[in-house]
Amino acid sequence: MIVDIRKWKHVFKLDPDKDISDEALDRLCSSGTDAIMVGGSSGVTFDNTVDLLSRIRQYEVPCVLEISNQEAIVPGFDLFLVPVALNSRDAKWIVGQHQEALKEYGAMLNWDELVAEGYIILNPEATAAQVTSAQTELDAKDVMAYARMADKLFHMPIVYLEYSGTFGDMALVRRTRGVLEQARLFYGGGIDSLEKAQQAAEAADTIVVGNIVYMDLEQALQTVHAKNG
Repeated sequence: MIVDIRKWKHVFKLDPDKDISDEALDRLCSSGTDAIMVGGSSGVTFDNTVDLLSRIRQYEVPCVLEISNQEAIVPGFDLFLVPVALNSRDAKWIVGQHQEALKEYGAMLNWDELVAEGYIILNPEATAAQVTSAQTELDAKDVMAYARMADKLFHMPIVYLEYSGTFGDMALVRRTRGVLEQARLFYGGGIDSLEKAQQAAEAADTIVVGNIVYMDLEQALQTVHAKNG
C-alpha cells in the first residue's frame, strides 16, 4: 500500500500493551481515520505487536509502526516511524538506540519505508517524558528552535508535539506549525472530545488520538469528524 503522510489529518494510535476488543477495533479501523499507528512507551514486545498487526490487517486502513524498541520491530507494516526525542537529556534517545538498530539491521532496511519523527515532549508527567529524560521546561523560543532544527537541519518529515496525558497549548502548536517549511506537524495529547479534536486540527497538520480510545470509545470515534472541519 502506498502511504502519503502529507495527506493525514487524523490518526488513531493503538498500544500493543493494552487490550482492545474485536468490536472496538472494527469500529476504529472502519471510522474513516487516515491511519492506525501502533506504538507505546512501555510494554511493547514483538509478540503483542505481531498480534495487533494481524488484527488490523483485516482492514484496508494504512497501518504504521512507531518503533519504541528494536526487539519489537515487526515486518509487514506500511511504514515505520522512527522517533527522535529532540529534547531528551540522554543521547540514547536521540542517536544511541538508532545507531544500535542500524548496526544490527542497517544492511537489510528498506529506507523508503522509514520516516523520522522529531519529537518534542512537553508534558513532564507523560511516560514518554520520564522514559526519555525529556527536558520539558521549554519556552516558545526553545520549541521553535527544536522544530526548525528537525525541519531544516535534519530534514525530518514529521515534527511531533507530544503532550500525552494532557491537552496542550494550542497557541504554541499553531506557532510551531507556522515555522515549519517542509515537515508536517503532528500533535498528540489530551484529545478526548470532538471539540478538542477540532481545536487541535486547526492548530496542527495531523492529530493523533490515543488514550481516549481505551477510556471512551464513542468519544474517540467522534474525533474523526475533526477531519472535515
